[in-house]
Amino acid sequence: MTAKRRSLPPAIALLLLAPWAAECSWGGFTLAGMPFVVLVLAPMYGGAALLIRETARRFGLRWPGIVALAAAFGVVQAGLVDQSLFNPGFLADTEFADTQRVAEATMVPGLGFSARQAVDYLGNHVALSICGPIALVESCLGADRRLRPWLGRPGLVVVALLWLGGSLLVFADDGGRKNFLAAPGQLAFAATVALALIAAALRHRPRPAAVATAPAPPRPAPAATAAPHRPGPLTSHTPTAPDQPQPVSSPAPRPVRVGLVVAVAYAGAGLLPAWPGIGLALGLAAVAAVLLVRWSRRPGWGQRHVLAAASASLLVAAAYAYGVPTYAPATPAAALVGDVAISVIVLALIGGAAWRLRAPSSPVHAPAR
Repeated sequence: MTAKRRSLPPAIALLLLAPWAAECSWGGFTLAGMPFVVLVLAPMYGGAALLIRETARRFGLRWPGIVALAAAFGVVQAGLVDQSLFNPGFLADTEFADTQRVAEATMVPGLGFSARQAVDYLGNHVALSICGPIALVESCLGADRRLRPWLGRPGLVVVALLWLGGSLLVFADDGGRKNFLAAPGQLAFAATVALALIAAALRHRPRPAAVATAPAPPRPAPAATAAPHRPGPLTSHTPTAPDQPQPVSSPAPRPVRVGLVVAVAYAGAGLLPAWPGIGLALGLAAVAAVLLVRWSRRPGWGQRHVLAAASASLLVAAAYAYGVPTYAPATPAAALVGDVAISVIVLALIGGAAWRLRAPSSPVHAPAR
């Protein structure tokens, strides 16, 4: 099988997984409605996930860069496409209409959006729409394909057009933007934030000579010239001579511990109401981010840790599905069948990815810094 044909299955998998994780994994739709949702929203969600993944792999971005690009997508989606961030009646015709009263307690003066909804929308887009699907699909690939771009230039153009067309479809559809148009100042604010996040993601990309599209074959080298795709916790930024003693660094924690940290941060984000809840959500996210960055620089950090961190939110969302209503009214039986199906699908996806990583060698790109 040629390299192009080998790259097509993971690209299609990400194209279909992203919309399912974004809109179905937390219980928003019944099992019968999931296929239609995935097909309709695949261009927008899947196209964005593919573009972000390809950008990261071509520019050598690490996971903080992917997170920043995912947040930019969340701002574009909620602020410019369906404009749910600024539309106070966006959920009025759904089973979530009562959440508007909670959202109004954290309105940002002058900008007309709820900080509670902003944290929820952006957090879910980062965790569920983009990062989780990318990590799951990449974990199912061999180490030699995990860091390589999947698409050539024609493929990138096709995916970009898919994303643009899918976004315009949602913008124009009555069930998407719901005949609401944000004020020019709100649209300018969303566009500015999205551009700032994109600039932040691309600003710290490695130099062209340091970008690796695949793990290099092992070869003798001094510590100061470690392979660029996975520099050591010390030699990446503080080169030392080969004959100098190396400080001993603690090993990376077990992947289960990494997943628990992310799960606590994701689950705890909505525990408190109003502004204290916003502070708690941001504080938990900051603590989790700092721990992940530090742990990723330790020896032993690998793709299993990436999978644990990225899939933890999907597990929590699947558990929450049993207590979350669907967008449209559904019978208790249909809702329960859908929730059970979500649990089975999420466990199968994570279990399958973990099984693919069972081989002893599963290198990952550079630490999260």
